[in-house]
Amino acid sequence: MKKLLILAAGCMFLFACNSDKTESTDEKMASNAPDSTKKTTPQSEFADQKYVDWGKKQLAEFESGNIDAWLAGYADNAKYYWSGGDSLVGKQAITDYWKKRRTDVIKTIKFSNDIWLPLKVNTPQKGPDAPGIWIMSWYQVNVTYNTGKSLQFWVHNDQHLDNNEKVDVVVQYIDMAPINKALGK
Repeated sequence: MKKLLILAAGCMFLFACNSDKTESTDEKMASNAPDSTKKTTPQSEFADQKYVDWGKKQLAEFESGNIDAWLAGYADNAKYYWSGGDSLVGKQAITDYWKKRRTDVIKTIKFSNDIWLPLKVNTPQKGPDAPGIWIMSWYQVNVTYNTGKSLQFWVHNDQHLDNNEKVDVVVQYIDMAPINKALGK
C-alpha cells in the first residue's frame, strides 16, 4: 500500500510539472511588470533646488535678526506649530512673537550643519500633509539667551508653501524643556 501511495504522489508531481502552459519565467515577469508606456504621478517627488536656496536665505535672515525680511516669505494666514502643541496663527501673531523673542530673549543665535529636502507632494497621504511644496530642514542651533545661558540642540522644521510660494504652515519639532530651563521657567 505504501508503494502505491508513493507511486500516486510521484505521478501527480510529474503531471503538475508538465502543464500545458509554455510561458517562460521571463514572459511571466514581463507580463507582471507595470506598463512602461503609462506614466503615473508619484505620491511625492523631489522639488526644485530653488526651495533649498530660498530656505537657506530665510534662515540667514532669522540668524541676523532681520525678522521683517524673514517674514516677507510668509502668507498672511500662516500657522506656526511646535511639536509640543503650542501654535501661532496669522502672520501678525508670528511677527509679534518672533520679534519679541529675538530682541528680548535671544542674545545670539547661529545655525549650522543644515540638511534640506524640498519635496513636492502630489497626493496627500493620511494626516495633515497637504499637496504642494514642502521644505524640510534639520539643523544645529547654538543660542545664547539674555539670561547668559547657552544651549546647543538640533531642530527639524517642515514648511509648506501656498500657491503664491509663501509659507502658510510651519511645523517645528523641538524639545522646549532645556530651553525653558535655560530661561528659568
